[in-house]
Parts: sequence; structure tokens; C-alpha cells
Amino acid sequence: MPEKVMPGPVGDSCGIREAVCIHTRKIFDSCRDKDCIEDLRFYPKLSCVETLNRAQSVKAGSAKLLYVYVDVEPVSFNRGFYTVDMRFFYHVTLQAYLNCSCPVSVEGLCVFDKRAILFGSEGSAKIFSSQMRVGECDAQLGREANTPIAVVEAVDPIVLDARIVDCCGRRDCDCDLCEVPSFINECFAGELSSGDEGRRVYVTLGQFSIVRLERDTQVLVPVYDYCMPDKECACGDGCDDPCALFRNINFPVGEFFPPNTVKTPENYEDAKGCCCHK
Repeated sequence: MPEKVMPGPVGDSCGIREAVCIHTRKIFDSCRDKDCIEDLRFYPKLSCVETLNRAQSVKAGSAKLLYVYVDVEPVSFNRGFYTVDMRFFYHVTLQAYLNCSCPVSVEGLCVFDKRAILFGSEGSAKIFSSQMRVGECDAQLGREANTPIAVVEAVDPIVLDARIVDCCGRRDCDCDLCEVPSFINECFAGELSSGDEGRRVYVTLGQFSIVRLERDTQVLVPVYDYCMPDKECACGDGCDDPCALFRNINFPVGEFFPPNTVKTPENYEDAKGCCCHK
């Protein structure tokens, strides 16, 4: 049985100088998803409603992920597991085609709800810290519960499709705009329409995301040496010769000679620039 490593200097032939105990967040569980979100309700800006009512069709445009609200709750019937509820807020831009061939850009909001169940272990310790709050009279941070922290990483989605539907006075709203945070509304520089009357727009988005549960913990790690940067700081004052920099750039042959075939996009960056839905 190998000897237990204790904090302190380590005699090792691989270059490890010391074993150090550090405080960090340990990932207890994680998952990744490739969500194809079909028929997501599009809430246009009020200034875009008339354009959509007169549009003959809409085509896919672009989308930007504004914010993800995350909530963690324990699973009552399975100890150590937690539900991670997420609400994604998107700023979506579509192309509306009227009588002319030139499209008109319309902007609006889309909201997507998602849930994941992950293992986050258990902990009942109460955490106190001497770190003070800035601007307050020596007030330290309040007590924190030792619960896992959910972290969501996501990229801007890909707009896969968009379509117009005549709602005929139906009221089957899947998102209450009153629940949208005020700072999300401010991102649109104008009031959003609930779209209860008139035509409705539904979009399909492709979303890549990673969700993980973390906990504060202490771990023992090997230390090889102190980390000293080897790279010198750039001067940033234009001291380099611009012509010398230009000479180091390869000639863009592909910009002058179009390809003989068009390859199907295989990764996220290629798919973001795909024009197959124009």
C-alpha cells in the first residue's frame, strides 16, 4: 500500500518539490448537452410587430445568449442528487421578407427552460468568512450553507429555422413576459410584445452547453515550482514595423479561388456561418 502523502517538501525524481493543500472547488458531477430546441416562441419588439404582420416569410438569422438563470434544489428521493433548473434568455434576430427581395431585420426575445439532475454529494457544515463587504462598516460575509454550486457554460446558439403562424386569437403563451428580468428587457432598447394578437413566430435553435456541480473543498496537489511567466509584455505603442507584420501574413489564396465543392459544416464555428437557411 503506498505511503500517504502529507503537505510539505517531497523528494521525487519527477520534479515534484512539494505537496500543498489548497482550497478550491471540486467538480462532483457534470454533463454536456446538444439541444435542438424546436418551435421556441419568438417575442418581437413592438416596433417589429407591423413588419411581421406584413411579412410573407421569415428566415433564420442570428442569436445571442444574454443570460442563464440557474437554481439548485435537492432531490428528496435520492440523497446527494440535485436538480439544476436553467432558464436561457436569447436575443434573436430574424430576416423578414416583405414584397421586395431585400429582407428586413426583426429583433426579439426567446426563452428556453432546461433541467438536469446531477450528483453533488452532501454537506452540513456552516461556512463563515472574515472577508469583509466593500463599502460597509466592517461587516463580514454572512453565513453560507455548504450546498453545491451549479455552473453552466454555453455558447451562442445556432438559429436553425424560423416560421410564421397565424394564431387566430389563441392564447397559449409559453412564457410570461412579467417574469423576464428588467435587465434583459433593457438589452432590446424598446418594449417587447407579448404577441397575443396577430401572427406568431417560432424558431428552432441549436444549443451546446455544459452543466456541472461544484463544492468548496481542500485537496492535496503536487507542486513543481513557482509559476514565473516567460513571455515578455508587448509594448503596445506601435513600435513594431507594420510592413514587417504584414509580410508575416500568408497570402489568402482561398479568397481569390472559390472551392470546387461545398463541405457540410462539421463543427460549431462552421455551422454558425452556414448560409443554408437564407
